[in-house]
Formats: sequence, structure tokens, C-alpha cells
Amino acid sequence: MSTQRRVTLRIQGTVQGVSYRESARQEALRLGLSGWVRNRSDSSVEATVEGEPGALEDFIRWCHSGPRMARVTDVARTDGQASGEFRTFTVERTS
Repeated sequence: MSTQRRVTLRIQGTVQGVSYRESARQEALRLGLSGWVRNRSDSSVEATVEGEPGALEDFIRWCHSGPRMARVTDVARTDGQASGEFRTFTVERTS
């Protein structure tokens, strides 16, 4: 039985134009996570991430601060069951 989990995050604040997505990709890969991150048209950033629960929690903690120029005001999360559909962590197009 897999211990992998999935979390979908909505990060709000000054999170676009500050290298948030690329920094999130690097952090996710460092932690061994898979999934994607993208800008949203409402100026937030969204991420769907899968991996071991401890690594996911580390990533979520990182998301609360993000890269140096970011100013995060809120991180909303939705937990779910991992699908195993991702092989790596990518930056996707704006939704």
C-alpha cells in the first residue's frame, strides 16, 4: 500500500513575477515530489503535488514563504489520494 499523498495548493499574495513557480519547481524536485505549478488569472499560484507525506509538509511550509521576493498572504490546501500520474514536477501554462 502506497503512502504517497496528493495536495492541491492555492497560494495568494505577491506570488507572480517573483520566480515563485520556478523556485517551487526546484524545491519540489529537491524534496522528491512530482506534479505541477502554474499562475492563475486571478494573480494567485496553484500547485498539485504528490509524494511522501513528510516531503509534502516540507513543501507546504516552503510555500508559505516562497522565494525571497514573494509575499505570501494565504496558502489554501486540499488533500487527496495520489494518482501516480506525474513523473516529474513541471511549470504549466497560466490557467
